[in-house]
Amino acid sequence: MLTRRAAGKILAGTAAATAFGGLTAAEAADTVVKVGINFSLTGADAESAKRIRQGALLAIEEANAKKTVPGYHLEEWTLDDATPTAGQYDPAQAATNARKFVADKQVVAAIGPQMSGAGKAMSPILSQGGLAIITPSSTNPDITDPKFAAQYRPAGKPIYFRTVTTDAYQGPNLANYFADTLKVKSIYILDDSGAYGVGIADSFERQARKKGIQVMGRDRLDPKAADYSAILTKIKALNPDALYYGGVGLAGVKVAKQAYEIVPNMIKGGGDGLYAPEMLTAVGFPAAEGWYATIAAPHTTEKDKSAADFFKRYRARFNMQPEDYSTTAYAAGLVVIDAIRRVAASGKPVTREAVRDAIQAAKIQTPIGLVSFDENGDLTDHTISVFQVKKNPDKSLDSMEDQWRYIGVAPQA
Repeated sequence: MLTRRAAGKILAGTAAATAFGGLTAAEAADTVVKVGINFSLTGADAESAKRIRQGALLAIEEANAKKTVPGYHLEEWTLDDATPTAGQYDPAQAATNARKFVADKQVVAAIGPQMSGAGKAMSPILSQGGLAIITPSSTNPDITDPKFAAQYRPAGKPIYFRTVTTDAYQGPNLANYFADTLKVKSIYILDDSGAYGVGIADSFERQARKKGIQVMGRDRLDPKAADYSAILTKIKALNPDALYYGGVGLAGVKVAKQAYEIVPNMIKGGGDGLYAPEMLTAVGFPAAEGWYATIAAPHTTEKDKSAADFFKRYRARFNMQPEDYSTTAYAAGLVVIDAIRRVAASGKPVTREAVRDAIQAAKIQTPIGLVSFDENGDLTDHTISVFQVKKNPDKSLDSMEDQWRYIGVAPQA
């Protein structure tokens, strides 16, 4: 039998171990709810994925520290939807991750995915499981388009929400910028054959034609191919004013490198699949110089009052600058946390259905401004921001903040 003193020592030791090795005693008494996090943490887009995920993590960590949801402890569960075989996101892995989230009844909401191809694979499964997800970066409009509701939300209610707008705006608005600001008269279009790349290239092409830009051709790339020189040489012979690439980093890095060798002086641009640290680290200068890219959200910096504290806390926590989609991921985290808080405060059980309904009704101030959703889960703010790589030799050459220069808001279609 234990003496009272010995038992006291064991209990004290257990409490200390709990406090420093896991949950504190107070947290252990709280009800645990899980928030799934799904990004492409392996392969060509891994660095971007890390920075985006950290935005979501910061929101969850701060909520737990502040007891934002009294009586509840939020536990994040991160899964990677990319595979070494694919070299980037893998729709089959994304579907597997969605099933894992749905199978765990403690998961009441999720944040992600990074890529639209992953979103298309996950959405039907999440719909059948009644699990809402908020993406900070996937922009293919089909997933939330009511025309495709039977495919992507078969259970009925919207479950795919966004803290970015869609390529219904991102592609066309950059086409407007090319036509109205850069005075482009002719263009050649490439895409990487993925859901995002094809979709944004389609929407860019439609608007470019409406604006009177001559589309001299279009090719679909194999993202695993190593050499695009034959296609780029063909483009060189046609001599368009500009080149547009729709896609993500696996093909995009190679396009940027090889385009510099073959068509170095041509205007070049793409969507948010290019607005990434990999353009600086994997492409580098001088090949990355001059490329345009968009993001599907307002651009915020630490000079903006709404974002200044977030930037400071992010740097302190992760020892790096956030990128724009780190900010939209943080905003997604705030929306999820606020939804859980409102459900808990109402006295109702914190269920997936209740959290989904609370997300749908969200109106919350974040570092990107007011976040609210339309009836399909899309962000009501349709701002598209334009950037260009402009070398600043006095700053770190891999700094997103210093080497991607913010141009302004793209003209709306």
